[in-house]
Amino acid sequence: MNTRLLAPAALLAALAMTGCATTGPGYGYGQPSTAPGAACYDCGTVTRIEQGSRVPTQTGAVVGGIVGAVAARELAKNETDSKGRQNTATVAGAAAGAVAGNAIQNRTGMSYNVHVRMQDGRQVVVSQGSLDGIREGSYVEVRNGRAYLR
Repeated sequence: MNTRLLAPAALLAALAMTGCATTGPGYGYGQPSTAPGAACYDCGTVTRIEQGSRVPTQTGAVVGGIVGAVAARELAKNETDSKGRQNTATVAGAAAGAVAGNAIQNRTGMSYNVHVRMQDGRQVVVSQGSLDGIREGSYVEVRNGRAYLR
């Protein structure tokens, strides 16, 4: 058996099989293409992002003030018989609750309106709680009422 011919033939077969391997994204069977030019009905470009609030701006302060006033009043009833001290505690609890409620709303109540010009010319606006890296000009896919980077 001639071993000098066997080694180049094995090398040639290995190279031929390597050329058929698919390792890049979007080239495998059943994987979506991530290229911006690929046909995607639900894809488009972000044209504008507006920052807003999901709830009216004073809601956190009002709800926090009410909860703070009720809690402080109940605590004061258990600690003192004086109506003046109970009233003072109620006012202080309302003020502290309003500040806390406003702070909580400012941290959690943000939303973003993402305006997307779809590939077919439609204009779509989705409202979501975070941007996750999306900026104006980003290429996104709109699924389930949310924009995702592509």
